[in-house]
Amino acid sequence: NGCFSETECRELLQKMEELPGHVQQVLDRESRPLRQDAPRAGTLEPALAIGECILWDIGCQNVLASNFIFLGRGFNFPIALEGAMKCKEIAYIHAEGYPAAEMKHGPIALIDQFMPVVCITPRSDPTYEKIKANIEEVKARNGATIAITEDFNTELEDICEHVIHVPCTHEYLMPLISVIPLQLLAYMMGALRGNEVDNPRGLQKSITEIGDTGP
Repeated sequence: NGCFSETECRELLQKMEELPGHVQQVLDRESRPLRQDAPRAGTLEPALAIGECILWDIGCQNVLASNFIFLGRGFNFPIALEGAMKCKEIAYIHAEGYPAAEMKHGPIALIDQFMPVVCITPRSDPTYEKIKANIEEVKARNGATIAITEDFNTELEDICEHVIHVPCTHEYLMPLISVIPLQLLAYMMGALRGNEVDNPRGLQKSITEIGDTGP
């Protein structure tokens, strides 16, 4: 009938109450390089071994990439667009966000070993098997696939070059968590490229004051 049952409402409210803790968990785990004490202000020189921070590993490996593709389905397609926008805005790397269902209509022709493909692939997504099939197609073309999925999901380890794990939550809330690694990745690659990440070129921050409109 298009309405939540009482049980579903309670479950969603519980997941919403857990959301701030999940967000903090992702930040604590994946932003370590940004919180290191660097010798000079604005530099990133963390003493991290390979494997200690998956985002840092991905950033270091792909910092010289010329192009990125971000794929998502349903609720996660706007998150793919956000990841691509941040990649362009902060890292100055050309990136495109696509609905994963449209991958065969253009993007697939561009995929090779030099084109990182980021797939937002939560197990809670009803179209999970379809986007998993997209990942298989990328792998068949020697593409470097980076997937975002829940902590418990180990199905993607063998078909992706990197897997970024995030806490499990409700399908409707997953975009609020999966967007964080994408923003952090863009920030790290921007810093590694020597960009002024807190003041991106071509962007102006402005404040519009709305005065009294009364007589």
